[in-house]
Amino acid sequence: MRRLSIIDLSTGHQPISNEDGTVWIVFNGEVYNFQELRVRLEQQGHRFSTHSDTETLLHLYEQEGIEGLRRTRGMFAYAIWDTRLQRLFIARDRFGKKPLYYAHVPGGFYFASEIKSIQALGLPLDTDDEALRIYLQFGYIPDPWSIYKQIRKLRPGHWLTIDTSASLRIGRYWQMPEPTEQEPPGISEEQVCRDITEIFDEAVRLRMIADVPLGAFLSGGIDSSLVVAAMARLSDSPIKTFSIGWEEEDHNELPLARIVARAENTEHHELIVRPDVINLVPNLLRYFDEPFADASAIPTYLVSEFAAKHVKVALSGDGGDELFGGYHSFFWADNQRRFDRIPVSVRGVLSSVSDIVPYAAYGKNYLRAMSRPTSLERYFESISFNSYFIRQRTLEREWQTPADAKFYRETFGPAALPDSADPLSQAMHFEATAKLAGDILVKVDRMAMANSLEVRSPLLDHVLAEMASRIPNAWKTRNGKGKLILLKALGGRLPKELLSAPKRGFGVPLAHWFRGPLRELVRDTLTSAEFQSRGIARRQNVVRMLDEHDSGRRGHAQFLWQLLVLELWFRDRNAPPVTFSGTVPRSA
Repeated sequence: MRRLSIIDLSTGHQPISNEDGTVWIVFNGEVYNFQELRVRLEQQGHRFSTHSDTETLLHLYEQEGIEGLRRTRGMFAYAIWDTRLQRLFIARDRFGKKPLYYAHVPGGFYFASEIKSIQALGLPLDTDDEALRIYLQFGYIPDPWSIYKQIRKLRPGHWLTIDTSASLRIGRYWQMPEPTEQEPPGISEEQVCRDITEIFDEAVRLRMIADVPLGAFLSGGIDSSLVVAAMARLSDSPIKTFSIGWEEEDHNELPLARIVARAENTEHHELIVRPDVINLVPNLLRYFDEPFADASAIPTYLVSEFAAKHVKVALSGDGGDELFGGYHSFFWADNQRRFDRIPVSVRGVLSSVSDIVPYAAYGKNYLRAMSRPTSLERYFESISFNSYFIRQRTLEREWQTPADAKFYRETFGPAALPDSADPLSQAMHFEATAKLAGDILVKVDRMAMANSLEVRSPLLDHVLAEMASRIPNAWKTRNGKGKLILLKALGGRLPKELLSAPKRGFGVPLAHWFRGPLRELVRDTLTSAEFQSRGIARRQNVVRMLDEHDSGRRGHAQFLWQLLVLELWFRDRNAPPVTFSGTVPRSA
């Protein structure tokens, strides 16, 4: 157990036991309502030896067993060894903010926050081909899969027990409610706005509890700006905020971040980064322990590295898009309802036409979408890391996924709603469960913890999430605009320039790098005999994509990045991560 001390710096060292040493705990994360829980437990006769949230979990288990999980409000992965029952109990938070891997093999049961900890035991580990196929479509490996057959991830909102007879049980204590199209009876939008404001402010307040310096990421987007505005209202002193930008202006959001920082009178820190990407990329990827192609991990690492020079805890705006309908893919999913009216016979014709249309023809992917038999399949195709035709053209057949509803349901389980759900609800539920846990939160946790920084996400407070799920979709997104109800509730706190700015993601100038500093790395790696020997991609098509990208005829940065990440993982999967600073500071 290695601890990043945030609460109770002097007495919170782990593992911690109960009064008589019969129950022990190790814990990763934070329980934000631990003080409230502690008062209740002390009234019930429990005696505490520390001031930590960790010990609160231990006594909560003693008092209520597994059911005590439902009282927690936070992010966590923890394990309790009960000597009386000779039983191990492990649990993971509702959204999966903190990782938890396990291996149940003939030699025993192992669990850890990182795959490399299990690797260090010397267990025989085999690559999971099915997980690799999923990665090649989506760019990450969702729970409960891992890149190794013998290792699995405990799903968010789940617990696991195993005793000395090797009897293993897995259960769920929480699930994200499905979004709804129905307006709640007797409740107005104005009342919902008041509820959002109250719960959001409480979620921010709880996440400002720390015994170490605290600040916030400020990207210049709506969600992080709302968090900063709430923090400023709850603090007696200026909030420390952190922003980074690129030299490439089309990826730079610093001007918007400055507007918010001035409006909230924050102690603002910003940096234009010129990363040494040739050294940064291979070393950074090792922190994930498995293939992970979300390139926004790079700026997440850099802003975490920057913030960690000043604070130990940073609040972020993660979760706003998922809960309140902010992604452009949601508008697409909603608009494609009209395709459901196309007769089955016509769909078959459209599918055949999309297959024979030339690869570079305009509208080929659109025809493919129209031909899909279910909204579920259309949505998953739209959010795939690369298009169906790129995978079909470039990957060897055995690495191509079926791309049908059955495959998606088996892969994502409860995150893939049935076809009876409306397309927008399907999309929002998937993003708030599987995509969030497998991609967004993985990126934030690994990149922040690589810099010994804890990141907290008020918008992913489960009380707020449960309320958001009861808000009808039409109050969240309409006419190509998202987060309507969130902005109605809290938008008055933001500068007007922010409200009219186009939405941007945490962009990375990959296309520029692949024609510049990373050109030789990506070309040498993907044309090497070592990569070709793996039998994953067809060499002539990979070379064609490299040439097309070099010339600027087409942009293939995302797919090339995905293959580069995969090959670097194959080569370095047994190498430990190293501490590396990839940023050359410059004045903003």
